[in-house]
Amino acid sequence: KFAIIDVDVEVDKWAGISNVRGNITKIDQATFLAGYLSAGMTETGKVGTYVGIRFPATQAFMDGYAMGVDYYNQAKGTDVQVLGWDMEKQEGMEVGNFESLDDGRSFGEALLDDGADIIMPVAGPVGLGTLAVMVERGTGKLIGVDTDWAVQNPDKADYILASALKKIDVFVYDSIEQVLNGTFKGGENYVLTLENGGTGLGYSSAWEGKIPQELKDEIEALTPKIISGEVPTLPTRE
Repeated sequence: KFAIIDVDVEVDKWAGISNVRGNITKIDQATFLAGYLSAGMTETGKVGTYVGIRFPATQAFMDGYAMGVDYYNQAKGTDVQVLGWDMEKQEGMEVGNFESLDDGRSFGEALLDDGADIIMPVAGPVGLGTLAVMVERGTGKLIGVDTDWAVQNPDKADYILASALKKIDVFVYDSIEQVLNGTFKGGENYVLTLENGGTGLGYSSAWEGKIPQELKDEIEALTPKIISGEVPTLPTRE
């Protein structure tokens, strides 16, 4: 029996195979909250994002982020701009890889130079290049993705605002529990969501006490609305 992390069995060769279960994450739910947070914390009125390689799974990060910023603008009457991703055109800044820290530096420099003071790289280790630029310049804040970047980079936590998390442990625990209980069901995906605790927004240890409580309360109040579907976290597709 196999549980394969970050493999979508519905689009991969494992679909329908009874001893294999995959998992996907509604990461747009977490990045929506990150976008709302960023819109509430920006001092320049501009936030940014970029992607390593764009495909549906990575695009969901940026769409959710832009939707969160847009929701904040509608709620507050503000005009925070998202640099690096045009949700209407579905176009944006694309690195072309998930490895080059040098690319992360250049993309981070470009966004900072254009006025973005909070940046969410959707590019794995490439984002470390952006984080390095922030530390060198002594300015900017980063939104980590997948894991808690403040835990992974404790010496740079002052430049990490929060992280949009994939809580893979939830999937792993559930899979082991199914095996032990004799209820393992393969051939389908386990979807990590806000509702089952499989995704979420994790504040950086360095910033959690600095984020206004009112803003944190608003983000907490959004969670049940996202779960119910009252607040969409992806744009409507025709």
